[in-house]
Amino acid sequence: MNEPLREPGWERATLERLAFSALNEQRSARRWKIFFRLAWLVLIAGIAFAALRQASPSTSTSTPHTAVVDIKGEIASGAEASAEFVVAAMRSALEDEGSQALVLLINSPGGSPVQAGIINDEIVRLKAKHNKPIYAVVEETCASAAYYIAAAADDIYVDKASIVGSIGVLMDGFGFTGTMEKLGVERRLLTAGENKGFLDPFSPQTEKQRAYAQTMLDQIHQQFIAVVKAGRGDRLKPTAETFSGLFWTGQQAVEMGLADKLGSLDYVAREVVKAEDIIDYTRRDNVAERLVKRFGAAIGVGAVKSISLAGPQLR
Repeated sequence: MNEPLREPGWERATLERLAFSALNEQRSARRWKIFFRLAWLVLIAGIAFAALRQASPSTSTSTPHTAVVDIKGEIASGAEASAEFVVAAMRSALEDEGSQALVLLINSPGGSPVQAGIINDEIVRLKAKHNKPIYAVVEETCASAAYYIAAAADDIYVDKASIVGSIGVLMDGFGFTGTMEKLGVERRLLTAGENKGFLDPFSPQTEKQRAYAQTMLDQIHQQFIAVVKAGRGDRLKPTAETFSGLFWTGQQAVEMGLADKLGSLDYVAREVVKAEDIIDYTRRDNVAERLVKRFGAAIGVGAVKSISLAGPQLR
């Protein structure tokens, strides 16, 4: 069978076409790579810009209003109800000339005594500095660290069915030493210092270690009690169970002097502050900020910077 005739130099022409094709593919790949990099930078810039714009509320200082700051969920470092966020929001609210008063809208089961203490101290300082009232309004729950915060307010308003109180401190954990023995598992924990591992759940706890932890909890409890007494003053009607860690309904809390009156946010703004317009100053870790934090390290912290420059619990 005869082979088809080919023109002279066809091999060279074919190689040239392949070479140019490969070169065009490389150029196209580089262009797409540059495009995606620029797209990521634009996305990060947009997210950072949105985060900066949402960092503080845009309000008019000429319009009288009631300022509100939410304290919801666990009170802990890094949470939305952290001292960092709450204190920043309170300062912004009270620095606004149009705010007539600040309402802390609380719905929290508690959390860190350190975070609560920082917020409590700042409430006392800000009241004296700005000479504006600060009220606490309780929704469903104001317990432990949340009540630690509320105690510094001028007045506490609750719903009759709110849960209020739980003035106590706890440190929880588990012990698995018996289980490990039954399973034939040997715990190998090396420490320098005889008490370094006394909270380790796989090691036995001595009476001395238990007493040490209890002393620490008792001290924090006394700090909590002192804050409540200082904040509530003569309004408090303490009994043997007031500081026992029990909690009560809002109606009971009013009778015990743990709260002042029944009332909602709207009621306080309308009837107490006399400024029905409510402006929310709550500082939140919004989606934009979370995306900046997540993508910043992976895609270019430098780009973001150029755009925007477990312990005791009160529960």
